[in-house]
Amino acid sequence: MKALLVFVSALACAMPAMAGLDMAQKKNCLSCHMIDRKLVGPAWRDVAARYAGREDAVPLLAAKVQKGGTGAWGTAVMPPNPVTPDEARELVTWILTLKKN
Repeated sequence: MKALLVFVSALACAMPAMAGLDMAQKKNCLSCHMIDRKLVGPAWRDVAARYAGREDAVPLLAAKVQKGGTGAWGTAVMPPNPVTPDEARELVTWILTLKKN
């Protein structure tokens, strides 16, 4: 019984991480971003580190996901992404959990 409880607890903790990665794949975010290394855009761990502790991180980054932008990470242009405001917040919230410990 104890082993089952530990398994269910671990699964519950992993679910948000799996959901965030699943959405990132479905929305083609992985065409330009990776979790731990720069591709076209910055590594998400670098984004998480840069915005760690900022109270405005989720709304700021969610707006960038939806509207696109340039200049925050060099000259690469991030195009607007076809996500809803809720999807953008969910993606950003997940990305911000990826900060290196």
